[in-house]
Order: sequence, then structure tokens, then C-alpha cells
Amino acid sequence: MHDSEQGHPQAETEPEQRAERPPQARPRIYVASLSDYNAGRLYGVWLEAAQEVEELQAGITAMLETSPEPVAEEWAIHDYEGFGRMHLSEYESLETVSAVAQGIVEHGPAFAAWADLQYPLDVAALADFEAAFRGTWKSVEAYAEDLLEDLGATAELERIPEWLQPYVRLDVAAYARDLELGGDICTVRDEEGVHIFDATI
Repeated sequence: MHDSEQGHPQAETEPEQRAERPPQARPRIYVASLSDYNAGRLYGVWLEAAQEVEELQAGITAMLETSPEPVAEEWAIHDYEGFGRMHLSEYESLETVSAVAQGIVEHGPAFAAWADLQYPLDVAALADFEAAFRGTWKSVEAYAEDLLEDLGATAELERIPEWLQPYVRLDVAAYARDLELGGDICTVRDEEGVHIFDATI
């Protein structure tokens, strides 16, 4: 990623264009007892993931304490939902689970996309979401067209002599392509559309 001064200029999009959608499902994790799993038994619990770490740990401890196995101390995440494109490993830290889930509940699927971009995931980097998020759009071209308008491209075209204006067009597709390839923006595509982030942050 390079400084924005060396790339394309940035402009704020209209607030309604940057509206965040609510999450499709609240993030949850299924935590299983490994002692029971190794004994050929499925034993675990679904937990709401958007909790503090201490609350998640308390839920896991309660599950392990009621295990049919005499000694049940180890656990793993065997399933999850509501995390969008992000992949959780079996041994994902509860700090990561909690931070990502709370962000998704607050901001919607776009936060899951932001977390998916942070690889390897640095929980501290998640705090940059609001500064980096440029909205969820139908396409990168739609974002690029709006950005060009904000940057005054239309006004510049109006400076062209009237007789020449019908023959001058902005190549929005090329501009959108350059924004991505030039490292000015990062994009994540899912069923919601295209989540766009400022890559210079």
C-alpha cells in the first residue's frame, strides 16, 4: 500500500451511499469438548459470539464441567455462523472471536469483510474499520463514478467547449480498475455487494 498522495485522490461519498446494512445472522460459535470428541461423542454448546472474552470463557467452562467425561479440559471451535467470509480456525483465540463478532453486530457484514482482509489477523487493526470503510456498492464502477463526481470531474468536463463535449467521455471502468490495481482501495465481494475500503489506511 502506498501513500494516498502518490495514488488517486480521495473524497468522502454521500452518507446515504455509505449506510451499513444490518447483519444477516448474529455471530455464533459451536464449542466442543475434545475429550468427548476423542471418545466418539459429540458434546458441546452454541455460544453467542458477541460477548466479552470472560463471558465466552465462562460458557465454555460450564460446558466442560457438565461433560460426561471424567476429565474434560480441552475444547475447540467445531462450527460457526454469522461471520461472513471470514474463516475461524478450530483454535481461534477468544479475543479474536469476541472482537470480530462485536464488530459485525455493530456494523453488519462489511465488518466481517474488513476482518477477512486482515491476514494474519491483528485484532488492533480492526479498530480502523470506520476510517477505512468507503461503503457497500453494487460494483466498483458505481463507487468510482460517485467518487469522480465528488472530485469535480463533471465540473471539469463542463469547462470543455460545448461543441466538443458530446465527444468526451470519462472512462469510469478504467478508473475503477486503476483504483484497485493501484492499491488505492481494497474490495471484498459477497451477496451484499462490493465492500470497499481505503487501502492506504
